[in-house]
Amino acid sequence: MTTSSSILIITGLLFFTTIITTTAQNCGCSPDLCCSKYGYCGSGETYCGDGCQQGPCFTSSTPTNDVSVDSIVTDAFFNGIIDQSDASCKGRGFYSRATFLDAVGKYAQFGKDGSADDSKREIAAFFAHVTHETGHFCYIEEIDGPSKDYCDESNTQYPCNPSKGYYGRGPLQLSWNYNYGPAGQSIGFDGLNNPDVVATDPSTSFKAALWFWMKNVHSVIGQGFGATIRAINGIECNGGNSGAVTARVGYYTQYCNQFGVAPGNNLQC
Repeated sequence: MTTSSSILIITGLLFFTTIITTTAQNCGCSPDLCCSKYGYCGSGETYCGDGCQQGPCFTSSTPTNDVSVDSIVTDAFFNGIIDQSDASCKGRGFYSRATFLDAVGKYAQFGKDGSADDSKREIAAFFAHVTHETGHFCYIEEIDGPSKDYCDESNTQYPCNPSKGYYGRGPLQLSWNYNYGPAGQSIGFDGLNNPDVVATDPSTSFKAALWFWMKNVHSVIGQGFGATIRAINGIECNGGNSGAVTARVGYYTQYCNQFGVAPGNNLQC
């Protein structure tokens, strides 16, 4: 083989490799995956974190407004929710405004998209669902949760540990192995083998709730509060549990009124 032929072959291989690499970096991810800043599909902080191009991105270094979440979620607002729970509730010694604000620091885009009113509506929506899910911060774990099966055995990416339960825990009652697995990868705990940490560590608990929110709910805020209900517990919609929907909407409109913002349209789902 001549030297010139070798050069041509090597050049051709390099060109082919470049095509493959470039193709691999052109995101065409499924709806549940993020396109990372380097152009690859996946989940967790590496893909859905800073620089995420599309998909259920949950952090960003470039919020679209400078709204201060802590100026909206005041001591009076937070305590106004938790004070409505019974003094014997476990959540009263577990949930705190300080822990919530610390967790928000990991999710820079929470309450920072759109106008100032849009931010207030998102924060109102988050706490409306939290209030409903936890009974005014009373419950850390789902009532009768251990008796329920939340293992999706078809999800081989996040296989269940047969000795663990993936029932609701935390402010948004994180459930199912396919949520605990990626939440743990993103936050930094073993979600499949130690899901209980969401109910024992307040910081992890709020981070897990915000992880779920930014992955599944944040992107539908503009569609109205009803869309957030569907994203969190769609089984309640279309007459599935009208009482629960009414309760969620009631909390949302109450908090919007407290923030001095109109709740918007499409409240029901």
